[in-house]
This record gives sequence, structure tokens and C-alpha cells, in this order.
Amino acid sequence: MSLAFSIPVFYTIWWVVLFAVLPFGAHSYAETGAEHPLGTDPGAPVLHHIGRKLLITTAASAVVFAAIDLFIIYET
Repeated sequence: MSLAFSIPVFYTIWWVVLFAVLPFGAHSYAETGAEHPLGTDPGAPVLHHIGRKLLITTAASAVVFAAIDLFIIYET
């Protein structure tokens, strides 16, 4: 797979995986029973752990991308 094709494919996979990973481990103020700050939605996550989710997203995207790349290489 060429670099010009690989970058947009990885970018697309990364965003799809990110939206799949975001809800994992998210607990809202309403679920935990904690009092939410004024102006915050009760459905907002208490702790979002975005750094960990970005690392998980990148790792999972790399695995999916590698599988797609191998399929394209060995298909023909």
C-alpha cells in the first residue's frame, strides 16, 4: 500500500476506533451519584481518562491497519 493511500486509511480507522473506545469506562455524575458542578451536564463523565483512550485507540488502529495492509499485500 502506498504512503499516499496509507495515511488517509489509518486516519479514518483511527477516528472510527476512537468513537468506539470513548464510552468504555465512562461513568456519569448521574450514575455515580456525585454532585455535578454548576453548568455541567449530569450525563458528562466524571473522569474521562482521555490520554489512556488515545493510546488504546492508536494501538488498536495500528492492529486493524496492519491486518488490512497484510490483506491487501497478500491478496494479489
